[in-house]
Amino acid sequence: MEPLTLPLLIGFVIMSLGSLAIYAHGDKRTEFLHHTQFHSVVPFIAATAYLAMALGIGRLEMAGGQTLFLARYADWVVTTPILLTGLILAGLHEHPRHSTFILPAVVLDALMIVTGLLAAMTENETAKWIWFAWSSAAFLGIIYLLLGPVMVAARTLGGRMTSVYKANLTFLLVVWAIYPIEWALGPQGLGMFTTLADAWFILVMDVTAKVIYGFVATSRFKKLSIEDADRKPMPATEV
Repeated sequence: MEPLTLPLLIGFVIMSLGSLAIYAHGDKRTEFLHHTQFHSVVPFIAATAYLAMALGIGRLEMAGGQTLFLARYADWVVTTPILLTGLILAGLHEHPRHSTFILPAVVLDALMIVTGLLAAMTENETAKWIWFAWSSAAFLGIIYLLLGPVMVAARTLGGRMTSVYKANLTFLLVVWAIYPIEWALGPQGLGMFTTLADAWFILVMDVTAKVIYGFVATSRFKKLSIEDADRKPMPATEV
């Protein structure tokens, strides 16, 4: 077995077991069940991607000698919008006007992942960093939505759900902020470490962002009462 396969197989096992553990642990009450479903399906999707990478599917050998995993970006473009949707729903207390914020967040997220892939696939150094900057700009747009309009709505609605949103938001943003730094320093960027080291680094980050975060986030929902998810009216002037 080649060295690069080991972290990918470990990722497959951890993500598979993590998906089952999160669903078994998560809140099954109707008001919060969708959060349990969101957080359990995310590592299941990631497990699929890790299995594909371990089997050598979707690997691109770049001119510089590094290996690009297309399945990794396919995973991110599906799982990160799910995480964003769950986070924004919590911020808006499951309010039916949530699509106002979910749509732009998901679009920016997809652009962030796709342009990050374009940056990784581009051999021209100038174009690579232009795409990286554009991907980072999309990420900043997501941060603005979460810390700006969604946070304002969460504070307006108040209650314990707002505390859950703030705690989950802090966890997720801290972890997500490491990804572009790792990308910039890794084999697709400045090449400061190898593809193998990159695979181990991303494995740790993926487990943190998908399994550990999912377990912690669903634990916070279990501490809420049914009344905390009440869809009370949201003042139009606040959104």
